[in-house]
Amino acid sequence: MGRPRINRELPKYASEFRDRHGKARVRFRRTGWRTTYSTAIVGSVEFTQEYKTWEAFGQLVVGEKKVVPGTFDDLIIRFYASQRWREIAPATQEQYRGQLERFRAKHGHRPVATVEARHFQRIFDAMWQTPVAANNLRKRMMQLMNFAVRENFRKSNPIPATENLKVAKGGFPTWTEEEIARFEAFHPVGSTARIAFDLALYTAQRRADVLLMGPSSIERGKIKLRQQKTGAELVIPIHPCLGVSLRSVPTNQETYIVNSWGKPFSNDSFGMWFKRRCVEAGVPDKSMHGLRKAAARRLAEIGLSNQMIKSVTGHTSDSEVARYTAAADQERMADVAIKSLDLANPA
Repeated sequence: MGRPRINRELPKYASEFRDRHGKARVRFRRTGWRTTYSTAIVGSVEFTQEYKTWEAFGQLVVGEKKVVPGTFDDLIIRFYASQRWREIAPATQEQYRGQLERFRAKHGHRPVATVEARHFQRIFDAMWQTPVAANNLRKRMMQLMNFAVRENFRKSNPIPATENLKVAKGGFPTWTEEEIARFEAFHPVGSTARIAFDLALYTAQRRADVLLMGPSSIERGKIKLRQQKTGAELVIPIHPCLGVSLRSVPTNQETYIVNSWGKPFSNDSFGMWFKRRCVEAGVPDKSMHGLRKAAARRLAEIGLSNQMIKSVTGHTSDSEVARYTAAADQERMADVAIKSLDLANPA
């Protein structure tokens, strides 16, 4: 008798087979795309992320096989095939690949061996209007050029001789209560924008984690997740306002947030999409990460300890929480503090 057939519902272009050892495996295969073999359990959050990453970056680049040896094109392709790259979480890979591909589009043809620190510094300095992006690119180049040294593309890494650009303190600005109300007034409950907004505000999670949330994330009325960046496993109760939003989502959706074609967003495309929704609502300088800060601020303002705040946000240190709660309303927190003192030490 032959091996038993595998019969499970899989996303488009995914197929399941048994290898020569009889082990069930899944591959993503499409004409003109790289064939990728999944390492995750079918139906898991990790499997969904692997498929989304393949959808976003699996298409072959025309002429990719004609890459000139020794160039950044050559180096970056080798980096994607390395063990170091495979060790990076899929959601982080997506973010890093976006940075590397933007660099590669402009400088992929240049030889790696002859580039100097002054050349990199000019690239970073030219991004003075977006210093955070410039500094993130510098981090990727540090990583890439270390790989170049290990692969004998060159003898040393020039990036340590370059400098970061100065960034205004505070990072992503937190949302005020007035801005939160403005967004809620413009985007009604049931809209994709509002579902995304409520997921971010009432779970205090990063964009990559919010994108993966779906009906399968719910257990016993709570959202269960593993953070893509840190690997931290969290179980967060569903706030009543979030519950109203989630009840408006069709039960057959794989994730709560989908694009106009009914498919999950890639991390980068979702960031740009949500930014446009913020502009529409009259809060053009805000982002989804600012909602994570707003959630932490709200928790601080009702007098919760750092430990309790960390149980929701997934932060591991008090200093990280302090950066997120710096905008907490001092007057409101003082009211809570004095009332607590009065209850503890009545006259």
